Amino acid sequence: MIGRMTGPDLNLLPVLEILLAEGSVARAARRLRLSPSAMSRTLARLRAATGDPLLVRAGRGLVPTPRALDLRERVGPVVRAAEAVLRPAEKLDLAKLVRTFTLRTGDGFLENFGPDLIARVGREAPGVLLRFVQKAGRDSAPLRDGGADLETGVVDGTTGPELRVQALFDDRFVGVVRKGHPLARGKVTLARFAAGRHVHVGRRDLDRGMVDEAMKPLGAERRIVAIAGGFSAALALARGSDLIACVPERHTGNLRAGMHSFALPFPAPEVTVSLVWHPRLDADPAHRWLRECVRAACTARMPRRM
Repeated sequence: MIGRMTGPDLNLLPVLEILLAEGSVARAARRLRLSPSAMSRTLARLRAATGDPLLVRAGRGLVPTPRALDLRERVGPVVRAAEAVLRPAEKLDLAKLVRTFTLRTGDGFLENFGPDLIARVGREAPGVLLRFVQKAGRDSAPLRDGGADLETGVVDGTTGPELRVQALFDDRFVGVVRKGHPLARGKVTLARFAAGRHVHVGRRDLDRGMVDEAMKPLGAERRIVAIAGGFSAALALARGSDLIACVPERHTGNLRAGMHSFALPFPAPEVTVSLVWHPRLDADPAHRWLRECVRAACTARMPRRM
């Protein structure tokens, strides 16, 4: 069995600073509001801890030893540093903040919300660098090991239970086709929608998703002819062909520019896009400010639902 390790009593440091500054047990006792006997006992503990007498008798007074003179120059900064560690963080000065933040974002988030976020951060904290990393999977390890500061996406059972989560916005799927596509004219019925050729957004070899699950109770099924790894790739295929893409409306606002979007002819699947971070950054003023910037950028890009 391993016993508890004991170290020096750090509470002695402020006492040592005052004692060496005063050069007198009596004056140090008055400043610390201790009795002379209590101060003498503390001096004995300091002598034992440092292995040095620190103050020695010279006539009617005390004089510092060479070790005490050396410590007198060093103990003050140590005490100030310790006080700073245990003091609440100072008010954040965004104009002087120099820091790099890494954000893991899913497909479409950067294109839709990135410009507003970068502009906002640049106005408030010009010394901050934003590093965007594509989120290839749902593994939250980068948040835990410090590889990422923030993550956006849909939270599910794979998200670590210790992580902090805050909803950014609710989103729903819409259909998207190129301008001039047959579905860009007239009412989009379930029959017309199902009869079209579809591109599905999926990973891990899944060829069916939330849209297909929503259609199943109606006895309808999409005809999927292509699978894309992300929303931007699916929209690029739909833009250059007669394929129909189904994507989250708010998440892909900029990506759908110049295309025809329509409400799905059945109850559209809905998701909640959230902001995720590790609790070790919860109280960090700069990180808290960045989270607010992300929320503000997302709010500013909220389109009117169709």
